[in-house]
Amino acid sequence: MNHSYQISDPAAAYFLTLQVIDWVDVFSRRVYRDIVLDSLTYCRQHKGLEVFGYVVMTNHVHLMVRARHENLSDVLRDLKKFTANTILKEIAANEVESRKDWMLKRFEFAAQRHVRNSTRQFWTHENHAIEIITNKFIDQKLNYIHQNPVRAGWVEEPQEYLYSSARNYAGRQALIDIDLL
Repeated sequence: MNHSYQISDPAAAYFLTLQVIDWVDVFSRRVYRDIVLDSLTYCRQHKGLEVFGYVVMTNHVHLMVRARHENLSDVLRDLKKFTANTILKEIAANEVESRKDWMLKRFEFAAQRHVRNSTRQFWTHENHAIEIITNKFIDQKLNYIHQNPVRAGWVEEPQEYLYSSARNYAGRQALIDIDLL
């Protein structure tokens, strides 16, 4: 693992990429995207997470975040554990999920490759953390995050995508509150 992508300063702000194992397109369903947003909101309200930018794509989430209590690694661990457990339970219980068996088998197979896992692995263990140091970097990464749905061909303008902080920055009604820069 490349140590340059680790959270070295727990008080700093970071650009992160949370990736579903094997790039499984879980977040093509709204119910699973909503679990991620609900978890971000909970972490903002109860764990001191500051969310400066985000986008939920089909198989990964980009975040620009910082923890007020200098415990970003702990907050991310809890966020990933909770979302993984909740999403996996939702998949298993969802009678109309056409991909249920295939996805659960992928997550079980991934868990067999790592001793840290129990029965299923949802997220990769890496967060691809890059510390945010300059205003130029902030602008670059916010633009990158907000352009993801445009590059994917889902929307023409970033603020049209519901699962992105581009709506917050455009002054439009958003699904969650964030900490505007």
